[in-house]
Amino acid sequence: MEQFLNAKIVRLKSSHDKYLTADEDEESVVQGRDGSSRASKWAVENSDGIIRLKSCYGKYLTASNQPFLLGMTGRKVLQTNPARLDSSVEWDPVRDKGAAIKLKTRYGHFLRANGGLPPWRNSVTHDIPHRTATKDWILWEVDVVDIVVANSPAAKPPPPLVVEEKDSSYSPAASYSSRPASFSFSRQQSRDTEHSSPPKGNDGRLIYFHIADENGRVDEGFEELSITFKGTGVDELTQRMEEELGIERISICAKSPLNGDLFPLRLQLPPNNATMHVIVVPQSS
Repeated sequence: MEQFLNAKIVRLKSSHDKYLTADEDEESVVQGRDGSSRASKWAVENSDGIIRLKSCYGKYLTASNQPFLLGMTGRKVLQTNPARLDSSVEWDPVRDKGAAIKLKTRYGHFLRANGGLPPWRNSVTHDIPHRTATKDWILWEVDVVDIVVANSPAAKPPPPLVVEEKDSSYSPAASYSSRPASFSFSRQQSRDTEHSSPPKGNDGRLIYFHIADENGRVDEGFEELSITFKGTGVDELTQRMEEELGIERISICAKSPLNGDLFPLRLQLPPNNATMHVIVVPQSS
C-alpha cells in the first residue's frame, strides 16, 4: 500500500486519537497520547506489500497466540525478537474509508485498539471484529515520519519474508512472553484507573463491579471498577457493560450475603438510584 511504499518510520493513530506505542517493558504494546515519543515510532520493513514493524527497542510487532483475557476472543499483540521471522510478524495493510487502513494478519485477524473500561482501555489486541459498536477500533491513520531515500547506501533491503502455507486453524507462533500465560480478569492491572465520585441528583447511580475469572471466582483483593448508570433495568445494564468492556454475552450477578454464592439479577434494579456492587460474569465462566 502506498502509505508504506517509501516509508522508513511511521506512527499509527487509532480511532481513540492515541498512538500505537511500544511499552517500556519492551514486551507489551499499548496506546498512548504522546505522538512525539520514540516509543510511538515504528520502523517499516516492506516486501511485496506485506510489512513488518519494528519498535524503538528493536523488536517486531507480533500477533501472538496468547489470549488477552481468558474466555475472550482477542489475542495479545507483543514486541518480540523471534529467532525466525514468520507470519506472526507480518501485516497486510488493507485500505478502508478515507485515509484509514486496517492491518491484517496472515490468518485474517486485524490489529485492534481497544477502548472502554480497564483492563481493555489502552490495550492492543488482534481479533476478528463482531460488534458494530467497535468496528472502527481496527482502523488506523498512518503518519509517515521518515522516508527511504532512493539509491541511498544506508537503505538496505529487509531480510526475505518466510512464505508459509495458510492453515484453516489459527496457529501463529504461540508465545514469546516470559510471563505466565494463565491469568484472569481479576489480575489485570490498569495504567489509568479512574476513581469516580458518587453521582448527584438525576445523574444516575454508581455501580461498582468486579469481573469473575474463567472459573467464576472473584479476587476481592483487586480494586473494584465503577460506572455511572442512569437506567433501571438489568437488560439495559447488561448492554451498557458489554459496550464498556468490549465483550459479549455476560451476566450481571450479585453475591449472597448468606453464603457468598453468586446469583443473577433479574428485571429491575433497586429504586432511588441506590449504589450497587455487582459481579460481571462472562458466559464462558
